[in-house]
Amino acid sequence: MRSLRWFQIFFRFKKWLIGGILGILLLIASLLVLLKDAAIGPYQWGLSLILAVLGIYGILICLRRIFIKFVNVYSSGILKKPSKVSEIGDIIYKRKVLASGPKVVTIGGGTGTSTLLRGLKNYTCNITAIITVADDGGGSGTLRNDLGMLPPGDIRNCMLALAETEPVLEKLLSYRFTEGSLKGQSFGNLFLAAMNGISGSFEQAVKHMCDVLAVTGRIFPVTEENINLIAELEDGTEIQGESNIGNHHLSHPGKIKRIRLSKSSVKPIEQAIDAIYEADVIVLGPGSLYTSIIPNLLVEGIVEAIANSRAAKVYVCNIMTQPGETEGYTVSDHINAIDVHTGKRIIEICVVNNSEIDPDILKRYKDDGSEQVKIDYAKLKSMGVRIIERDMASIRNDMVRHNSDMLARTIFEIAKLG
Repeated sequence: MRSLRWFQIFFRFKKWLIGGILGILLLIASLLVLLKDAAIGPYQWGLSLILAVLGIYGILICLRRIFIKFVNVYSSGILKKPSKVSEIGDIIYKRKVLASGPKVVTIGGGTGTSTLLRGLKNYTCNITAIITVADDGGGSGTLRNDLGMLPPGDIRNCMLALAETEPVLEKLLSYRFTEGSLKGQSFGNLFLAAMNGISGSFEQAVKHMCDVLAVTGRIFPVTEENINLIAELEDGTEIQGESNIGNHHLSHPGKIKRIRLSKSSVKPIEQAIDAIYEADVIVLGPGSLYTSIIPNLLVEGIVEAIANSRAAKVYVCNIMTQPGETEGYTVSDHINAIDVHTGKRIIEICVVNNSEIDPDILKRYKDDGSEQVKIDYAKLKSMGVRIIERDMASIRNDMVRHNSDMLARTIFEIAKLG
């Protein structure tokens, strides 16, 4: 049986092993050429040297290819496989060097959090993403209603941001069906739904899928309870459901006074609480203030853990205001909304963008009821919040987004300074 295994191993690496054996034979031949006669002439030296060089080359190629094969075999999950030795250094760097990086906890959801995570994984492996599960729209809402599971969309985006997978796999998980009953549904959502079906809990399903995708760090839903959002406007009107809150300005304009969960007491994932206490830096945002960030803070124990953690507490303010949620908001208005919902000041540092954005792009945003968030320095100073300004606006598909690397580098610098 053991001999059969060795035969299978030899068969798998036969091409490179044969090359290595030929290399050894050439080395032996080079020695034999030298030992053939007592007097060694120039011809023998030259032939011996050529055979030795070819032999060493064959052995090195064999060892290199087998080394790469073993790295592939022992990689966890569907990791992007190295095609050359130089790429192995990158893998070792990410797995070993970045493992000593600061412990960063991000709290939020949506595209903002995934943008931050995509940059952070290049600075540290010690990342924990705590994601809201109040989404009730789109493909996530459909799966939530049909299968009774928590919405997978935001978590899927964060997985893809932290994954080290082949480009084709990332495209597959991001693919949305265009026809039939699955129209608009993401394959990644279905993958997570299937994983949820074979796992003991949604949290376990997320962990298993993270293992499959070789995700850097950890991702947790903030809770495993089925929750919905309810927003109270300043005129007393209540808007129910995350998807309706974000679009309420289209049917019933008005500023949001307060947001709450559909349940009075919602238990958090214990691992999320533990991660907050162990963090070097806690980052809220970027993302939708009332539908991605604050909902996490309404889960029992989250605010207390943040307040009592020794970590630096950072809020990354959005670059643009958001129609339906933060029309006309300044930077201090965003922080004040968090204070109102938490009942205490948990933000110590606010990272803001000071980029000059193209006027044509700003005009398009203005036509949609959005504008660049203003930095009200005097108010922020009176609040005792430290402001860090960076030029971090990035334009993608005519949309204003945070520059992933610049934002991650800023968070890394905060973490290193303590």
